[in-house]
Amino acid sequence: MLFAISVIGVLILLSAFFAGSETALTVASRPAMHQLEQKGSRSARIVNRLNEKKGDLISTLLIGNNIVVILSSAFATSVLTEMFGDAGVAYATALMTVLIVLFAEILPKSYALHNASRVALVLAPMIQPVVWLLTPVTWAADKIVRGVLRIFGVRLTANETVIPSSEELRGAIELHEIMIHRSAVVRINAADPPQRILEQMLASSHTRVPLWRDEPDNVIGVLHARDILRALRDAGGHADGIDAAALATPPWFVPETTTLLDQLHAFRAKREHFAIVIDEYGALLGVLTLEDIIEEIVGEIGNNSDENRRRPGLRPQPDGSVIIDGQFTIRDLNRRMDWRLPDENAATVAGLVLHEARRIPDVGQTFRFYGFRFEILRRQRNRVSAIRITPPQRGELE
Repeated sequence: MLFAISVIGVLILLSAFFAGSETALTVASRPAMHQLEQKGSRSARIVNRLNEKKGDLISTLLIGNNIVVILSSAFATSVLTEMFGDAGVAYATALMTVLIVLFAEILPKSYALHNASRVALVLAPMIQPVVWLLTPVTWAADKIVRGVLRIFGVRLTANETVIPSSEELRGAIELHEIMIHRSAVVRINAADPPQRILEQMLASSHTRVPLWRDEPDNVIGVLHARDILRALRDAGGHADGIDAAALATPPWFVPETTTLLDQLHAFRAKREHFAIVIDEYGALLGVLTLEDIIEEIVGEIGNNSDENRRRPGLRPQPDGSVIIDGQFTIRDLNRRMDWRLPDENAATVAGLVLHEARRIPDVGQTFRFYGFRFEILRRQRNRVSAIRITPPQRGELE
């Protein structure tokens, strides 16, 4: 009996090892790994080499994990069947489901997610020989899957992997996770004088700006800088004759539950680049552009306008920390610094602090979330307006 428990325990530990490795190696900070490799870290070098062939890595980990899970379930079923007869099958199913879900999936992945770099450095040297060992199995599985897909008319190119990458899975992310939050959206009042509207358009770094009437959330159209400039030219350079509402194109409203992939197809079908995101009650949540979706898939597409727009809200410090405006979006922060702060529950940095702290913090208070240190530098009434964020140091990664 003790031997059986020991074997099952070892197999569950191996399953946890594979599950935790998958999360840690795919989430670990690339800049941190690169920096550590430059400083001579062998573990960081292995992490980087493994991630160069991420498709093969994930395939290997999935195969390894499934092998040990099947073995552990089969062993438990055999042992419990001998002890309880046919009822042992039900007992084994219930027992292994609980053990595998809790201790071989949720627990290791949760820990690896919040300590990704540290776990990746520890596990990478152990994963590397496993990848080499299972290479024939991975190759054979790839060939079998491609053959089956070919029967159904699906052909993959030599560079395509049968395991979906993290970039492909991002198509299932909801729009509210990457949209520009309403607090950061530049909007123009249609009732403003034409000269004032022109000044606001010229001051904005965006080519498209929502136009509202009566109240800021009542968007009546989208004003394009190109149309304003054409109207200004036709008016001989006199802004007084420009009718902004007549120039604006009808707004395109999309629900927040739309996935990135669906919205990307919709942008292409309508030949549009700009959409207004609303909730189920029709309230304005933010705006989304085609560039936002492309950047979410392939990474940041920077230009001089972007840098001029974002730099004032983020100031890197000599000690490696950054001082950031509270309304700076988590998405832009992650792109600029190549961090992975979560944005599922908040769109802005201040919102993340409020969500994690569960209260409005005071100036001078510090918090530690996800390995990062957040220091409140300035607060205006109930709005956190300036925060210093210090990333994990090298010692914390190792």
